[in-house]
Amino acid sequence: MQQAEIHSFLERYFTSNHCEITESAPGHMTVQLTVELDKQLMNRPFYWHYLEKTGGIPNPYALTLITDQEKAPKDLKGELIHFGAPRLHQIFQSTKQLAGYMRLYQNVQQTVPNNIPLHPWLGINAKISYQCDRKRDILMSLGLHLISGSILENFQDRLEKLELTPKIPDYCFTMSPLIKHKSGLNRLQQYIRGFVESDDHSWADAARERWNEDLELLNHFYEDLEEKPESYETEKEALREQYEPKVKIEIINGGLFYLTPQAMMN
Repeated sequence: MQQAEIHSFLERYFTSNHCEITESAPGHMTVQLTVELDKQLMNRPFYWHYLEKTGGIPNPYALTLITDQEKAPKDLKGELIHFGAPRLHQIFQSTKQLAGYMRLYQNVQQTVPNNIPLHPWLGINAKISYQCDRKRDILMSLGLHLISGSILENFQDRLEKLELTPKIPDYCFTMSPLIKHKSGLNRLQQYIRGFVESDDHSWADAARERWNEDLELLNHFYEDLEEKPESYETEKEALREQYEPKVKIEIINGGLFYLTPQAMMN
């Protein structure tokens, strides 16, 4: 995710969870949290426990997030948010807990009664991690048209060009999907697996070579011992954990997006 994508994601996350965004600029935003999100994000259980016992008036935090230091005011006090920041990953986990996906609509400005169909798209942002003694992450954003079955890459970038809203606009109606959400998610996961299978795996071969080299050194160190001690097996297992190539696929977030037929044509 790029910083602009993070900013857009945060706006949708807070809006979908009924938080008021009191200020939003290209490099930062200030959000008035709801009680529910304050409990999830701000880590103050004793405050809420005391309040519930005494019947006090709740006072959720207002959170200021800086999504681009260069664009935000220099003297602004807030949390810097970037991919890898603990707060962002906390919000990712909150997204998974609150809902399987977000539901947003393209904000079509229509002044005359002329019904516009909105087509359903299932969108996900996923992280592919190639792991051995080194690590490389690839971010993929995919969108599946739940009527035709077509899949688009860079779906998040395409969404960035649209104005989205949690409420269906006037004079619009939603088309019924022909592909169920669960089936659609399976298609996207198959697409990602296909990408991984066709990708260059020389990194894994190189990791196995380094693994074998260190394993030879380990065996050389213990070669004079007829019976290998427990430490040998421990070190051997440590080498396996360090070097063994692994691929991990994680869906970071997703959503159901209702868009005009022209929205994804460019």
